[in-house]
Amino acid sequence: MIRNAMTVDVEDYFQVSAFEPYIKRDDWDRLDCRVERNTQRILDLFDQHSVKATFFMLGWVAERYPGLIKRIVESGHELASHGYEHIRVTQQQPDQFRADVMRTKALLEDMGGVPVRGYRAASYSIGAKNLWALEVLQEAGHEYSSSIYPIKHDLYGMPQAPRFPFYPNGDDGLLEVPVTTFTLAKRRFPCGGGGYFRLFPYPIYRWAMRRVNNKDGQPGVFYFHPWEIDPEQPRQTGISAKTRFRHYLNLERMEARLEQLLRDFSWGRMDTVFVDAR
Repeated sequence: MIRNAMTVDVEDYFQVSAFEPYIKRDDWDRLDCRVERNTQRILDLFDQHSVKATFFMLGWVAERYPGLIKRIVESGHELASHGYEHIRVTQQQPDQFRADVMRTKALLEDMGGVPVRGYRAASYSIGAKNLWALEVLQEAGHEYSSSIYPIKHDLYGMPQAPRFPFYPNGDDGLLEVPVTTFTLAKRRFPCGGGGYFRLFPYPIYRWAMRRVNNKDGQPGVFYFHPWEIDPEQPRQTGISAKTRFRHYLNLERMEARLEQLLRDFSWGRMDTVFVDAR
C-alpha cells in the first residue's frame, strides 16, 4: 500500500485568509483561542491510529503554546513552517518574505530542537507570479515546500504546475510537493483535503485518493486545519455567504470523516514520504 502524507496547517479559526476583511490582526490576542485544544485532540487521534504526520506551524501559535511544539516533536511528528502570522506571499515583497520565513524557521528550530525542513505558504499563495519565493525558501535552508495547488481557484492555484513533486530550481534544489489533485476526462480536480474534503461525500474522496495511488502510482498529500474539527467555534457575523459556506460547511462531520480516512489509507510525514524517499 502506498503511504500518503498527512499534514495539519496549525492556525486558529480567526487566522484564516477569508476572515482578513472582518478580523484585525491586532485583535487576535483578545479572541477565544481554540487552536491548542483542537491540535491536542488531533494528536490524540493520530496516536490512536498510529499515524505520524507533518504539522505546518504558525510562529504566532508556537510562541503562545510551546507545549504543542514539545508534544509534536516528542510524538515523532514532523515540525514544519507555515510562516509567522499567516500572511499570504502575494501580499509580501521578497525582503519581507525572506525575513518572515527566516524568523519562523529559527523560532521553530529553537523551540523544537529539530531541523525545520519544510514550508507551506498561507493559503497556497505561491504561484506563477511569485515563483521567486521558492528560491527564497531554498536560500533560507528549507529542503521542500508544499505551497502550490495545481488547480484553478478564485483565491489561489497554478493550474499549469506539475501535479506531482518537482524541482523548480534544478535537481539539487528545493523540492516542491503540490497539493494532490486527480484527473478525470483530462481535467484536474482537487482531492487534497480542506474544504473540498468537507464538501464531497466521503466515498467520492476515497475513490479519488485511491485513483491517485493506484492509477497514477503516486502518494497523495492531505491537509486540514485544527478549526475544522471544532463545530463549536465562535461564529463570525457580517461575513459573505461564500465565506460562511466555505468555512462552516460540515464541520460537525469532519472528525468522523477524518477517522475513516486514517483507517482507509496508510499515512506518514512529508519528509519521509517525499524527501527521504527520493
